[in-house]
Amino acid sequence: MSSPGYPRQISAGFIRRIILLVAASVLVAACGSKAKEAPLPSGSRVLALGDSLTAGIGVVPEEAWPDLLANQTGWVVINGGVSGDTSGGALRRLPALLEQHNPVLVLVALGGNDMLRHVPQAETTANLGRILDMIRAQGAKPVLLATPKPSVAGAVFQNLSAADFYRQVADEQQVPMIEDAIADVLSNPQMKGDPLHPNAAGHAQLSQNIFDALKSIGYAAE
Repeated sequence: MSSPGYPRQISAGFIRRIILLVAASVLVAACGSKAKEAPLPSGSRVLALGDSLTAGIGVVPEEAWPDLLANQTGWVVINGGVSGDTSGGALRRLPALLEQHNPVLVLVALGGNDMLRHVPQAETTANLGRILDMIRAQGAKPVLLATPKPSVAGAVFQNLSAADFYRQVADEQQVPMIEDAIADVLSNPQMKGDPLHPNAAGHAQLSQNIFDALKSIGYAAE
């Protein structure tokens, strides 16, 4: 004898509705999560395209984050940083770098000098978009690294943050972005050799930040 309020049998229609609801929930969850990229094997060629933050002004080449990232990953990381470079300058020299090195991944860390020189934001975003397009046309994968916006208050209160246009570019181009790696380092006075550049400890932390972010994206192995 069944208890009051509980049916003796559950209808087949009710079971089908439950199955459909569960399947729909799984589909929504799958669509909302992005699959990780495949890890890059040791020996992969990676280009770090940037300005003085990448070139390693104030430290020896072996202390700059591209060399340190190479040590962490086993990749061949080419330091394509040029002190003082802008997004426009990097755009002009990128074709030769891609042809020479044929990288599978390009880390784009540009825009800081554009902001310091008051290059119109629309010009910077257009240049970054063309850089990302050029990388993909070559068959490589791009990752965008955000540079903090110049801020006296951010420097004083040790709370620099990425300029907003990086998120705009990353969303429009559908590329991964590493938002806080550089800002976190440059917010810490103990990790800077001067007001604009990391010291050796800063580059070590920057390399670790980038490595951790690349693990989250999937390019660096756990």
